[in-house]
Amino acid sequence: MTIEKATRHFRVTGRVQGVGFRYRTQQEARRLGLVGWVRNNPDSSVEASAMGSGESLDALERWLQNGPAGARVDTLESCVPDAQEPSAALSGSDDFVIVR
Repeated sequence: MTIEKATRHFRVTGRVQGVGFRYRTQQEARRLGLVGWVRNNPDSSVEASAMGSGESLDALERWLQNGPAGARVDTLESCVPDAQEPSAALSGSDDFVIVR
């Protein structure tokens, strides 16, 4: 049986930098068996792209709604990226990494 994989892109705003948000997102994504990346943006948001089962992506999205202790999430945007976007190019990766 093959598990259908999907990709989802997230953008989180609020107090999400300087509170361990990327590290904890990486830990949660790995726990859920997702691959992809997370990074800080110059506008103080955090952005992530993840690939895995729909159930695992839903669980990550629920976790991102609150983030780690010390964070304050004001908005969470979630979308399925266009296959032509570079963020969707996760094939070949087998880990969830922090992009610096």
